[in-house]
Amino acid sequence: MRILFVCVGNSCRSQMAEGLARSMGFEADSAGTHPAQRIASNAVVVLHERGISTEGMVPKNVADFSAEHYDLVISMGCGVDCPMMRIDQDWELEDPVGQALSVYESTADTIEKRLKELLE
Repeated sequence: MRILFVCVGNSCRSQMAEGLARSMGFEADSAGTHPAQRIASNAVVVLHERGISTEGMVPKNVADFSAEHYDLVISMGCGVDCPMMRIDQDWELEDPVGQALSVYESTADTIEKRLKELLE
């Protein structure tokens, strides 16, 4: 299954979702409507703690992607409005940007749980 995770900054939730999904065997990408300069350091820590490499992962612009190339387009829950792109699911996850590492870990746990549900 090919999944595109969409959010605003593409620095926290969607990056963690991309890394987690790939580690679980999905083909995954992520993008943001207003990409940040870099991935949030706590998102990198969380992925590394789970044995997931972040090499080559950078914030990307949603305008560079087409929903037609994906089986599922998931909004991370930040009210993303992509006028030219369908959104299949909204996971409604609170943005952990600027919060403690424990918030990032909890967000990653939720993402992992939802990815497992997609495999069922």
